[in-house]
Amino acid sequence: MNRIGHFWKVFLIFLMILAGWGLAFAKRENVGDSQTGLDLTFDVEGNFARAEAPMEFQFPRDFGSHDDFQTEWWYYTGNLETERGRRFGYQLTIFRRALLPPEKRFERPSEWAVEQVYLAHFAITDVQNDRFYADEKLARGSAGLAGAVGQPYFQVWLEDWRVVQIDENRFQLSAKSDRADLDLFLTDLKGVVFQGEHGFSRKGEETGNASYYISQTRLLTEGKITIEGQSFDVKGLSWMDHEFSTSALGEDQVGWDWFSLQFDNNHEIMLFTLRKEDGTIDRFSTATLILPDGRTHHFANDEFTVTRIGEWKSPETGAVYPAGWRINIPAISLDLEVHPLIPNQELVLSYIYWEGAVSLRGQLGGEEVNGYGYVELTGYGQSMRGRF
Repeated sequence: MNRIGHFWKVFLIFLMILAGWGLAFAKRENVGDSQTGLDLTFDVEGNFARAEAPMEFQFPRDFGSHDDFQTEWWYYTGNLETERGRRFGYQLTIFRRALLPPEKRFERPSEWAVEQVYLAHFAITDVQNDRFYADEKLARGSAGLAGAVGQPYFQVWLEDWRVVQIDENRFQLSAKSDRADLDLFLTDLKGVVFQGEHGFSRKGEETGNASYYISQTRLLTEGKITIEGQSFDVKGLSWMDHEFSTSALGEDQVGWDWFSLQFDNNHEIMLFTLRKEDGTIDRFSTATLILPDGRTHHFANDEFTVTRIGEWKSPETGAVYPAGWRINIPAISLDLEVHPLIPNQELVLSYIYWEGAVSLRGQLGGEEVNGYGYVELTGYGQSMRGRF
C-alpha cells in the first residue's frame, strides 16, 4: 500500500505541473514556472533505486531522505487530550517525490533548480465540536524551502511545517495553518520498529514492488494545539511511519485500508489490507503486533480478518467509506472493534482520501483492552491505480 509502499499522490503533482496549474494553493511557490530551473522534459520513470532485499539501517541517518528512490514519506499521527479530557487527533505528513532518476541529475547553477518536490498534509480533528481541519503545502526541494536530513540529527520540513530531532529519543513537531496550529514534543518510548522483514515490506509479486518501512509506534507526546485562536495544553501518544520505495500499486489494486492502533496495555498493531478491483484483498496484506519491549510478531493475510461494521457517505464527494471495523487475529486471541471518533475526517486536497482518529476496544490474549489509533482509507473517492 502506498503509504504502505506507494503512497504517491505526489504523482498528481506532475500532472498539475505539466498542465501548468501552479497548484492553486494560497501563498505557495509555483514550481512549474520557468524561473525555478525545472526541466519539464524529465522522465517520470527511470533507473531509480528499488527495494529488492532487506537493508542495514543506521540511525539517525536513515530517518532522513533517500533521494535515489522515487518516493518517500514521513507520517505522524496522534491522539491527544487536555487535562479535562477534551480529545483531538492530528496528522502531519511530508512526502518527497524525485523528478529525475540519479543518472539524469547534474550540477545546475541555480539554488532554485529542482530535483525533488515535497508535498505536506496537515489535519486536526476536534472531537468535541465534530470539526475537521485539513490543509496542504507544496514546495521545491531546493533553496531551503523543503527537505530532509538524517545527520547530525534528523529533520524534515516544508517551509514552517517540520519535525526536528532534539536528542536521541526526542523530537519537536510543529505546523501552522490559517485555522489550526500544532507545537508538540515527542519522546520515543520503544525505539524503531521494523515492518516486514527487518524493514523490507513486500507489496506485490514483482521484484522491487516493495518498500523500506520503519515505524516509531509509541511516541509520548505533549504540547499545544491551537484552533480558531483558542489554545489547549495536550498530552497523548503519537505514531510515526517512514517509507521509501520505487514501486507502484499493481494493475488490479485500487486502494488500501491502513490501521495504526495503540492499546492501553503498551501493545500496538499496524495492519493494512490492499484492495483489488474485484473487491478481494491482496495476499500481500499484512499485520504486525508490537510488544511492550519492542519485539514484533508478523501475520500474513490469511492469519487475520478485517470486517466492516458500518459506513459513512461523504456529503462533499459522495464517496462511501467504511466507518467501523471488527479485527480478528486468532493466533493472539485478538478481537477488536474500531470506530471513528467523528465520521467526517475526509481530506479533499490534491486527491481524496479519509484519514482519521479512531477508538478501539476488545480482547487481546484473553485480556480486555482499550485505546486509540488512526485509520487511512484510499481508493474510495477515486482509484489510486495509475497514481503510484
